[in-house]
Amino acid sequence: MSKKNENKDIENSFPPSGVRGRLTVVGAGPGDVDLITLKAIKSIESADVILYDALINEALLEYASSEAELIFVGKRKGCYAFQQEQINELIVSKAKSHGHVVRLKGGDPFIFGRGAEEIDYVRQFGLETFVVPGISSALAVPAYQGIPLTKRNASESFWVITGTTKNHQLSSDVALAAKSTATVVILMGMGKLTEIVRIFSEENKQNTSIAIIQNGTRDDENVGIGTIETISDIVAEKQLTNPAIIVIGDVVKERAVLTSIYKEVNSI
Repeated sequence: MSKKNENKDIENSFPPSGVRGRLTVVGAGPGDVDLITLKAIKSIESADVILYDALINEALLEYASSEAELIFVGKRKGCYAFQQEQINELIVSKAKSHGHVVRLKGGDPFIFGRGAEEIDYVRQFGLETFVVPGISSALAVPAYQGIPLTKRNASESFWVITGTTKNHQLSSDVALAAKSTATVVILMGMGKLTEIVRIFSEENKQNTSIAIIQNGTRDDENVGIGTIETISDIVAEKQLTNPAIIVIGDVVKERAVLTSIYKEVNSI
């Protein structure tokens, strides 16, 4: 590592070989195994230990060394393999005993992924820390359905909001977003769908388009398209559940046209 970068807590270049006791937080992308960066693959290949989450595509673990230790630390609603505090401690313990720990997270680790929290914790112990950004599901999942988050005359901006806060409540930002003309993308929001529908209805947006995309970019992707007024019935009909992304706004109306183009391009 050059002297220019010696004192950085987080270095974005690939970790140098031979360095012991380091953490690389890696974004695994939204689900499609091909939507991962080359730098992420190199990180996985060089790992001595991989701590991976529930939402990653486990096919990515095939890039790991046969000698690497693979530990599932995923969290799903009501089911925790490890508490976050235990994960933090495990990172430090494995980095000190094994060397290079890769923390493999779905999407991008700095978008509702606690990647920054884990880096803050481990740097107290003198570990080198690195990050490899990933393709966020907030962007990629709508794109795979031909939904542009911004488009002239439809949306000039977009919000990305967590549906469930640390206190298990719906984020207050949803109510603010509902007052805007922006596209609204809500992650981890299926358990709060009734509240979300109520908030948008109170803003007289019953006819606003909404898409719910479950297992986005994966082979078992499941999609429901409707309006704020009709989406609850569509969710029941299609049996949509977590993990899913909610997209609200006029851009959802663009899906039919863009999907046909997307399929044509990918059939070549």
